[in-house]
Amino acid sequence: MEKTNKQFEKVIAICREVFEEKMKDYGSAWRILRPSSLTDQIYIKASRIRSIQKKGIQKIDEGFTSEFIGIVNYSVMALIQLEIGSKEETTMPPDKAIELYIRHITAAMSLMTDKNHDYGEAWRNMRISSITDIILMKLLRIKQIEDNEGKTFVSEGVDANYSDIINYALFALIQLEENSNPEF
Repeated sequence: MEKTNKQFEKVIAICREVFEEKMKDYGSAWRILRPSSLTDQIYIKASRIRSIQKKGIQKIDEGFTSEFIGIVNYSVMALIQLEIGSKEETTMPPDKAIELYIRHITAAMSLMTDKNHDYGEAWRNMRISSITDIILMKLLRIKQIEDNEGKTFVSEGVDANYSDIINYALFALIQLEENSNPEF
């Protein structure tokens, strides 16, 4: 578990750095997005990964690593939007955005630690293609819950699904790094 925690911290630091750099470029323009729009943005990224996995070739020189980082960061943004709501006024001080980012990514890591204990690091034996499929399934679940105006009967809500998506994307990033993926 200690190795996993260090790996998680490393890939989270990479995701956070990208989030911070994008905040410098774009500010908090993402604050205008409703959670359902963020769900669709994550869906686009996961669909691209699956499409490339199935075709075996890609035409845009942007690999899986950047897409999984995007999935992590958009999922954190979605959790932030669920917490504080989307706004027409998109200005958010960078330090506030980073504070919220850290809180949600830390909660996701805590969830991963608990689940990883119970599941015995089964994710290490998963294929990245299966991780991609699970992310897509969780996104379809979120879309259904969103279409049902957030109502569920026995299932977890959208926030739990976003947290799971974060963790699966982080698992994929760790695997990409372990497999000495040149794009990492």
